Amino acid sequence: MLGIQGKKDDVALVLSSGGARGLAHIGAIEELEGQGYHITSVAGCSMGALVGGMYAAGRLAEFKQWMMSVDKMKILSLLDVSLSINHLVKGVKIIDALKEIVPDVMIENLRIPFCAVATDWESGQEVVFRRGSLYEAIRASISLPIFFEPVKRDGMVMVDGGIMNPLPLNRVARTGDDLLVAVNVSGHYDTDGEKLRLAMEAEKRRTMSKPLAILRKLMPGNLDLNYYTLLSRMYSLMIQQNAAMAVKLYHPDIVVDIAMNQFGSFEYDQVTKISKLGQTKMKKALGK
Repeated sequence: MLGIQGKKDDVALVLSSGGARGLAHIGAIEELEGQGYHITSVAGCSMGALVGGMYAAGRLAEFKQWMMSVDKMKILSLLDVSLSINHLVKGVKIIDALKEIVPDVMIENLRIPFCAVATDWESGQEVVFRRGSLYEAIRASISLPIFFEPVKRDGMVMVDGGIMNPLPLNRVARTGDDLLVAVNVSGHYDTDGEKLRLAMEAEKRRTMSKPLAILRKLMPGNLDLNYYTLLSRMYSLMIQQNAAMAVKLYHPDIVVDIAMNQFGSFEYDQVTKISKLGQTKMKKALGK
């Protein structure tokens, strides 16, 4: 089989950061493989590092099955809340839960080359994991500032790789004639998607339990505009712009662009819908 523009069907795959939207990477990978492309290497950032790591370990199906069992209550049970002044969640429970379905492995022993990127908070330098514990690399890469506890190692304080390189096109292992494929889940702003999101939120409010509805009314100001949402929006816009710049700089052969407002960053209980979106977008990008 020949890929786009006559190239071979080997794929160097790059998966972006983007929170729960990164579940779209699952469907994108499934579509690539379903059309006969061979993923020969993966580089990922944040959620892209998690999904990419599960794929490189040969356990993407198990990871997807586990995610399909996740609901809002299970998500809450995995949040080991901390009283620290620099993070809200320790992140230990989530990694321990993942290890139950996919045991830890050394990155250099994975079936294909894999790397994850994080950011050293103190030096401002990018940290690229190509060796060592898979879960240590993933845990560092997903360490969203303020939310997750930073990872400390070798004198570094590591946080989410999306700060420096949300779409690490320059870090993936390449061969001479492969296709460089990027899946960016922090893409353009979709006005139609925003209308759908607002409609879904309105429906959630309509069906909200009475205690929650009363609590919402008692809360001062606009709940959608607070310190956390402002910081989150600022971070998302930074990721969006940096990912767009990476595409312009490194010219991937195929770009799957998913609007950053299509789903929320914490909608991890929507794996079926988000994964399907990734599959659909990849199919369109491949021209099928």
